[in-house]
Order: sequence, then structure tokens, then C-alpha cells
Amino acid sequence: QVQLVESGGGLVQAGGSLRLSCAASGRTVTTYPMGWFRQPPGMEREFVAAISNYGYNTYYADAVKGRFTFSRDNAKNTVYLQMNSLKPDDTAVYYCAARGGGSYFREGSYAYWGQGTQVTVSS
Repeated sequence: QVQLVESGGGLVQAGGSLRLSCAASGRTVTTYPMGWFRQPPGMEREFVAAISNYGYNTYYADAVKGRFTFSRDNAKNTVYLQMNSLKPDDTAVYYCAARGGGSYFREGSYAYWGQGTQVTVSS
């Protein structure tokens, strides 16, 4: 069993920045490639970013590429999503997840999910 807890969300002005954190307990997060997903109001959950076990490979949705950076600190069992140049369209509940296998880009590939943290970007 793995438990994931996101933090760092909040209210920001367009153009601002936030850093989300996701802390793991139970089995070490080092075992798992990790992903960030988000669910905008009234919409389906969508892929944001993914990272390999030791952080050497990262993948980003086109909508966030060049603005968001995924990193991890395996010694702390924590992953981070640095979000810069935020836009109102980034408003969503953000979830971290641990991949159990399959594609990095598909929700069904992730076995464990956090509770989500709200990010709201005002114009």
C-alpha cells in the first residue's frame, strides 16, 4: 500500500507561480514512476506530467510544456510540480499518482492516488 498526500495549492494571479508537493508513505515512492494529473471544473481528469523512478526522464502535456517542471527527491519520498506563468486555464484540482505499469500518459496505469489539491488562477 502507498499513501500520497498533495500540498501547495492555493489562489494565485495569472502569471504567478506555485510549487505542489506530494509526500508518500507506506512503500517508498522510489519504486514507482510518478505522475501529475488535474481535473478542471466540470471536466475529466487529464494528464499533466510524468517522471521516471530516479527523475532522469520527464514527460509533459503540451498545455504545460515549458511552464511546469516535475522533479523528485527520493530520499524524502516526495515529488514536486513547479508551476510558472500560470494561466486561468490551469485552474483545477491537481492529483499526484504512482504508476503500477503501462503508459505514463493514461490514468489507468496509476495504482495509487492522492486526495488532490486545489489550484485557482485568477485573471
